[in-house]
Amino acid sequence: MAKYTRAEVIEEAHNLANKMANIEEIDRFKQLEAKLNESNKIQSSIKKIKALQKQAVNFQAYGKHEALKRVEAEIDRLQEEIDEIPVVQEFKESQVVINDLLQLVTNTIAREITNEVIRSTDGDVLAGETGSKKGQSHC
Repeated sequence: MAKYTRAEVIEEAHNLANKMANIEEIDRFKQLEAKLNESNKIQSSIKKIKALQKQAVNFQAYGKHEALKRVEAEIDRLQEEIDEIPVVQEFKESQVVINDLLQLVTNTIAREITNEVIRSTDGDVLAGETGSKKGQSHC
């Protein structure tokens, strides 16, 4: 079995990241993000939400509960309005797809590292045990 340096593994990680950054799902995400950034309606609503969030922090700090409730309700209303826009829905769906893909890659790497450790110690991959358990007496 070949031995690799940490630097070589990091280089491979960069190569994988470059490949992943150029897959269809990521391209779609970038296109949708550009559409979001170009939409004056969406950007205006986001600015309003950010301003209202700052107000909410101030109202909370000064114990102005009624004002806080009104501001939070307005934030919720604006967020729902944004969420109903088709490109926003597509963008959120795209985020889920990408997150699932990243999780799949992460889990695959972790599983394969574990399996390789088990194989390299003459363990049992199906049982998930390294070979270090072999030769131990069971009393």
